[in-house]
Amino acid sequence: MITLQKWKRNLYVCAFGAFSNSAAISQIAPILPLYIQHLGVHDTASIEMWSGLAFGCTNFIAAFFSPFWGTIADKYGRKLMMLRASFGMSIILTSIGFVSYVYQIVILRALMGSISGFNSGAITLVATQSPKERAGWALGTLSTGSIGGSLLGPLVGGYLAEIMGFRYVFISMGLFTAFAFILTLFFVREDFTPPTEKLPSSLDVLRHFPEKSVLFTLFFSCFCITAALFSIEPIITIYIGMISKNTAHLAFISGLVFAASGFSSILAAPTLGRVSDRIGAHRIIFFAVIAAACLFIPQAFVQSPWQLLVLRLFIGVAFGAIFPAMNAILKHISPSSVAGRIFSYTQTGQFLGVSCGAITGGQIAALLGIRNLFFLTSALLFFNAIFIYKYIFTHKNFT
Repeated sequence: MITLQKWKRNLYVCAFGAFSNSAAISQIAPILPLYIQHLGVHDTASIEMWSGLAFGCTNFIAAFFSPFWGTIADKYGRKLMMLRASFGMSIILTSIGFVSYVYQIVILRALMGSISGFNSGAITLVATQSPKERAGWALGTLSTGSIGGSLLGPLVGGYLAEIMGFRYVFISMGLFTAFAFILTLFFVREDFTPPTEKLPSSLDVLRHFPEKSVLFTLFFSCFCITAALFSIEPIITIYIGMISKNTAHLAFISGLVFAASGFSSILAAPTLGRVSDRIGAHRIIFFAVIAAACLFIPQAFVQSPWQLLVLRLFIGVAFGAIFPAMNAILKHISPSSVAGRIFSYTQTGQFLGVSCGAITGGQIAALLGIRNLFFLTSALLFFNAIFIYKYIFTHKNFT
């Protein structure tokens, strides 16, 4: 009988949990307007308003709660935070399936943001337990779950809505996250020693952190990269409707195109994590951001949904390399005693990026046109690459 090493077993459980939690947060995207209409809101402007509030509030609130839960994780352990988040998510997701009024969705989605924190706890746990020489691969595997869940969630949500109905989508995702809770409870093992001294405040942690410029660059990069990734989400259905000759099954095709990058990320992230272990995470993150910036440009010129799908597959490979590389760099520069908070800061950047990307992407598309959104997104990533080159790629500790 083959027995997995403890850190590997923890990794696989955390990857599944990260997938289920990320999918649960994002799967609402293609069905949210339809669910709001199902609840009795029929005015287009009202549907758009409530959809924006319900979708954006989760990540926006999670951005501010993430450092708090990171502090608690450093004090009481990362497994406890993963259990708290997965259990709370399962209750809230199931509850969304029973709402009667649209404002109840917004309230529950806001609560979802306040109790989130599974992914940051999982990243910290994996980063602190995995061997240094395998950190890139481990974090790449974990990133497979997180990114894959975020990007495949809309496809799963759209498909389940067609075959089961809106309410059962949320109930099924609640059961899925409950399963992640059970796996974490029984199979994750954490050797955590509570600190004997009072933990420093978040301000003190930042004040005395040895690599402030690297940490800020990683926070800014998480924001920019996630904003770029999700900027297309509000308008992908409209864009595909513009370039498609056949609008049948538009919601499903839109979910498929959006999920393409998640699928390629799932396949590429572990392999690119191994490459990162060999050649250095600083090189991976820089060249992957450049590649992503270049791949956004041709998306403005596609003439069919399948051309867009192919480009999203390639861009998923780039994003599958970026996040594990950033986490590997964080592992390298972060003291284990405050790792929970350090990793939570970059999670905050990602949460803000999702909210701002989804909200501003739709506004830019409305003001300047959908195709110009791809050019501006590309410019944002090139701008981000400048910071990465200056503060990470040429940093003396990584070269």
